[in-house]
Amino acid sequence: MFTGLVAAKGRIAAISRNSESAIFEIESTIASEISIGDSVSVSGVCLTAISVSDNGFSADVMIQTLHLTSLASSVVDSEVNLELAARPTDRLGGHIVQGHVDGVGSVIENSPGEKWNKFVIKIPSHLAKYVVNQGSIAVEGVSLTVGATVGDEVTLWLIPETLMRTNLAKKSAGDLVNVEVDVIAKYVERLVNHERT
Repeated sequence: MFTGLVAAKGRIAAISRNSESAIFEIESTIASEISIGDSVSVSGVCLTAISVSDNGFSADVMIQTLHLTSLASSVVDSEVNLELAARPTDRLGGHIVQGHVDGVGSVIENSPGEKWNKFVIKIPSHLAKYVVNQGSIAVEGVSLTVGATVGDEVTLWLIPETLMRTNLAKKSAGDLVNVEVDVIAKYVERLVNHERT
């Protein structure tokens, strides 16, 4: 489990693609905190470290992950958001983020304002029902508060701290982003639907 509070940005140093998988090598300043077998959120995707060096780590990316996330379009030198798994004693500063991406959205707008950026994304239409104003959503693994929703368009406001600590500042119209909706909303829907049957 993660909280959506990004610990550091990383850089994809190498990608070894196979027919049904890939290995990503990621450089990061937090490599010393990672052990083999640890879960690491890479732009919102929960991956397992298979090797660790002084300046980075490697992770297997299975075909299902490549089909369901924006990691499939990643290239060497792409910037990624990194977060280590939460410890039971950590403050839950964001919201419950599993690292199980629900879909890939696209950036419509990322425009700077006086104090923040207006960040608008289009999410897959089947996910829109799980997103509510002032609710939580994870974009590229970053816990964000929803400003407004219109259909499948979600408006978010990125404060300077978020812009500095994550890769969202570099996203522009047309870029793909990983989206994870609030897991609690999905559980509530499941329970309600189960009660009706």
